[in-house]
Amino acid sequence: MKKSRFPKGWDEKRVKRVLAHYEKQTEEEALAEDEAAYEDKSQAIIEIPVQLVSTVRELIAKHQVRHLKTTTGNGG
Repeated sequence: MKKSRFPKGWDEKRVKRVLAHYEKQTEEEALAEDEAAYEDKSQAIIEIPVQLVSTVRELIAKHQVRHLKTTTGNGG
């Protein structure tokens, strides 16, 4: 059997915890969670071509690193 691979910082225990959360969630709770995502004015939800996903992820990661440096006073 193939060994499962998880993203950095994730393990089987964390995956099971997340699955349990969503499996216990009611439809009303799920809807409220979805709607809350659209209310955050610091975020935007957009559609992009699949071919650009990795590039956009890299840009977001670079932005997060720069933002972290400027908010912690470590340069920037």
